[in-house]
Formats: sequence, structure tokens, C-alpha cells
Amino acid sequence: MPKKVIVLGAGMVGSVMAADLAADPDLSLSIADLRDENLAKAAARAAAVSTIKADLADPDAVARLIAPYDLVCGALASNIGFQTLRAVIEARKPYCDISFFSENALELDPLARSLGVTAVVDCGVAPGMSNMAAGYANAYFDRCDRIAIYVGGLPRERRWPFEYKAGFAPADVIEEYVRPSRIVENSQIVVRDALSEPELLDFPGVGTLEAFNTDGLRSIAYTLSVPNMIEKTMRYPGHIELMRVLRHIGLFSESPVQIRDADGNPTRIRPRDLLSALMFPQWTYASGEEDMTIMRISSQGLKSGRLERLTWDLADTYHHPSAATSMSRTTAFPCSIIARMILRGEYANPGVNPPEFLGRIPGMLDSVLEQLKARGVIYSHRRDLL
Repeated sequence: MPKKVIVLGAGMVGSVMAADLAADPDLSLSIADLRDENLAKAAARAAAVSTIKADLADPDAVARLIAPYDLVCGALASNIGFQTLRAVIEARKPYCDISFFSENALELDPLARSLGVTAVVDCGVAPGMSNMAAGYANAYFDRCDRIAIYVGGLPRERRWPFEYKAGFAPADVIEEYVRPSRIVENSQIVVRDALSEPELLDFPGVGTLEAFNTDGLRSIAYTLSVPNMIEKTMRYPGHIELMRVLRHIGLFSESPVQIRDADGNPTRIRPRDLLSALMFPQWTYASGEEDMTIMRISSQGLKSGRLERLTWDLADTYHHPSAATSMSRTTAFPCSIIARMILRGEYANPGVNPPEFLGRIPGMLDSVLEQLKARGVIYSHRRDLL
């Protein structure tokens, strides 16, 4: 009898995740969302996927919804990701999730352990594959000295004024520009402003990109004993300065300000709401518009008495055969791959598991990379002696 899987969230990532899982004849797939438009698009992507309209912002509704299923996958907005993780754990369902929420998922580790639930969180591209490679590097080196992660989702065609479009929820993108960035420096967690410490990097076939601090280390800042670690987001040159200007004048603020409406009456509005209404439509990819995902994960340390550097590079583009964005594919596939492993009993570790836990398991990263390659998402890897 097919195992029953439900994907929570039918956006760009969730719909691709469901379609990938539905290709497995041993699985029965459902996908849930509150928006009819999203459900229709998910159904069009894979006819074998059953759609369910549900309010996923209600943890009690989530608990009732997932009761008949053998495994749950999460592809939700960050503002409801943590409460959903708790609801799924309390329902005693194995979980594989890509939601990028600000709360610390490891706070729910004791609960998951006590209930015997395996929950893999941050299981996308970055966080996700970046964590897995970091975990591999930390286990590979006799002494791992540094890990640096650079990642960006970008439109292939640069267009004024933003030269950027959002490959995931635009509201979550804004968090990258305001949330303080935790990095590890000399074995201490330090905080830098978002958009700080810009640097330029060159990528063959792409050109020069600018990188800035973001709060993307996530769990590896606490789970890996590496003295120096950074994560930076990449954009086309010029984007940092534009976002700094918008932030400086307060347009990213969620604190209401008083203005006057068209009739001259005083009213209050959150600047971020106004900015979202004006800017987000310009950050939305048109149907068939090409994007790309660029990532570099670099680690260095001591191995058998010699200094080495391990590097993984990803340069992925829009997938025309499935009409799926690069960001949706590179994010969805790691989650669907690990979800299958959990269902087959190949990975069972009660508790909240960030991907670096999987990366340190011998053969795990290579297996995931091979399965990604079979789906057309190809990471190059090299080892250099220093």
C-alpha cells in the first residue's frame, strides 16, 4: 500500500516538491494551501497530486489535517514555520521542512526526542545543502578552520532599478536586509548588521556578484566547532546600496507611522506594508522568466598534516521542461530526497535534525548529490592543497 505524504504549502517550492515525490509510485501525494490559485498550479504541475484547501496558519487545523499521513513536508512562509514544526512533532509525524523561520528549531529537539519524531529542518539549498556540505567538511578535516557560504537567487536578465526578483516569498527576502547577521569569528558568535561587509566575487558565465552578510549560518553556528564561519547573500552589483537606502529611510520598518489619507484624515500605516504593495509586484517572476541559483561553499582545514580546501559550486538555471524556477528546484529537491530516505528507514534519528547532522554521515552527502544530479541540479566539487 502506498505511503501517504502531505506537503504543507503549494507555492513555487511546495508544488515542485509534491511533483517530485508524486513521481514515486510507492507514494500517495497530497498538497495543502489556503490559496486556490496555488492549489490549481500545483495540480497542473502533477496530476497525481491531490489538493486540499486548508488554513495552515492554524496549528490545530494542521494537526487535524496531517493525522492520516505517514510523513509531512513543509514549504511554508517563515512566520508560521516554527508553530507548524511544533504541531507536526506533537502529532508524532516525521517531518522534512524548508521553512526559513527566525526561531531556533533546536528548542523543540527535546520534545521531538521524547515523542520519537524525526524532524529534518532547513532542508533546502541554503540553508540545506550548504549545511550538509559544512557538516561533511567538519567531519572530513582533522581540524576544520573555516567555512564560508555564498549564495544568491537571481534573475538571468538584469533589469533596472532592482536588478533582482524574489525566488521565494518577498517578505522573507526583506528579513535578509534587516535581521542581524550572526557569524563565527575566532570561535565566538558575533553579530553584524545585515547588508554589511560587502565583497565582490567572480563566477564563470555569470560575472561579478556582490556579497553581504546575512543571518544564514543558522544552526551550524552552534552545532559545528569551527572557529570561523560566514554566510553571505549575493546580488548583482549595486543592489546592496539601494537596499541600504530603503532601510535607512525606514521603508523596511514594521512600526506604524502617521500620515493623512486622501481626505486629509490622519491614519497610520506600516512602512513595510506600503513598500510591499509597491515593490513586490516588481519582484515577482513572470511566467517563464528565467532565474538562476549561484552558490559556493568553501571550507579549509588540516587533513593528515596538510592544509586543504574543499569547494562546492552550484550554477543552476531555470528548467524549461518542467517550467520550474531554479530556486524552487534547488530548494525542493533536497527536501524530497531526504523525505524518501526517512520513509524508507534510511534515516531515523529522533529529534530536530539540521542538515549538518546528515552531512557528517559517511556517504550521505555523495548520495544526495547524485540524486540531485539525476534531477539536473549539478554541484561541482574540488579539493585543493594549500
